[in-house]
Amino acid sequence: MTSIDFIRSEEKKYHEYCYDNYKLFEAGSWLYKPVKTVIDLLHVFDDKDNVKVLDLGCGVGRNSIPIAEAIKQKNGKIVCVDLLDSALQKLREYSKEYMVEEVILTEKADIGNYEININEYDLIVAISSLEHVQSELMLDKAIQQMVNGTQNNGINCIIVNSEVTEVDVVTNKRLDALMEINLSTKDMMAKISSFYKGWEVLKSEVKPLEYNITRNGRTVLLKTNAISYVVRKK
Repeated sequence: MTSIDFIRSEEKKYHEYCYDNYKLFEAGSWLYKPVKTVIDLLHVFDDKDNVKVLDLGCGVGRNSIPIAEAIKQKNGKIVCVDLLDSALQKLREYSKEYMVEEVILTEKADIGNYEININEYDLIVAISSLEHVQSELMLDKAIQQMVNGTQNNGINCIIVNSEVTEVDVVTNKRLDALMEINLSTKDMMAKISSFYKGWEVLKSEVKPLEYNITRNGRTVLLKTNAISYVVRKK
């Protein structure tokens, strides 16, 4: 098993544990509420019909469901892409529960290989997903696809982790960070911003975060510098 295969196997176990043990929008995990940066963008499309949205690494719908609710009455559609069958199945169940199933289209794919049609979307979001592609080359490809797939005046919203560390809470032993792409904050910010020259920067922020996660029954403290980068195509 390669290191990437091992990381993906562990991440799959972690996410499926969360999806099985925590319900969407109920307290107890990061599934509790959508990302504020994403929700704050939705008013931009208040006066636009037929809004098209792409959620790369959608999971069970933490952001997709609220987006779908916001664009439902405007004949909007959101394409939700994830690699995990379990995530997409849960998303389809939640979309029925929240009565937005006609708005949501699911696709199984590795976002590093996902092909986006040129000038297709008004909004593309990638929340804690770009760091999970297989290589820096695939990261570059994914961001370029986002750039090419955005309509004029459309928005890209990226939240990506950098400088991730993991520590066993019981032993205080530093562990290998299970993240496919784990760049320095400076390098990740430079990489992302290089693709968006000429775009209007709506938000550029680095926020240190730390929280406990469960890996194979162990409590692990994960620390990261989370980069929020929101830009509009001019």
